[in-house]
Amino acid sequence: MLGRADLSRAARRAVAGRVIETERLVLREPVTGDRDALVAMLTNQEVMAQLFPGMDETAADAVIAKHDRMRHERLGFLVAERRDDGTVVGFCGLKRGEPHAPIDGKIEAGWIIDLPWWRHGYAREAMEAVFAQAWGQIAEDRIYAITSAVNLKSQALMARLGMARLVDGDYLSATFPEGHELRPTVTFAIDRPA
Repeated sequence: MLGRADLSRAARRAVAGRVIETERLVLREPVTGDRDALVAMLTNQEVMAQLFPGMDETAADAVIAKHDRMRHERLGFLVAERRDDGTVVGFCGLKRGEPHAPIDGKIEAGWIIDLPWWRHGYAREAMEAVFAQAWGQIAEDRIYAITSAVNLKSQALMARLGMARLVDGDYLSATFPEGHELRPTVTFAIDRPA
């Protein structure tokens, strides 16, 4: 018999639409009850320091809504929750590249892991599963990822995921003003497996 917490997790999964399961995680579409955990993560200055520092609650809600609008393409980031206790540890998946980026409209991978769960391997586990599912669902032959040139941890994960830095993929992000340390951006990509 399911306990109250288990029933709540089971109910969330039942209404969440697309679900990917890994050894330790359930990746699923966000539901209303996830908002507080996602907003807390997206507005945490340490979590977002090398991504989008200074995000407030309104901007976090806009990010969540943007990903919801991509669901018809089977895109949009998914909530990453721990299988054993339902704790939300991150927000990750695939989306369309932003208009200001050289990968405008292309499939872009991304991940945000909440601070208590850094260095537990959750981002890699989640993204390996996302990639495995994606190749059966998208027509594109390449998935991209971008990050600031100073975000060496994300670049290391991209390499562990089998992505390679594109020699011609460096650019200055229009998201940040001239001189901002996060403006220089690098691009990685992985090709569809043979």
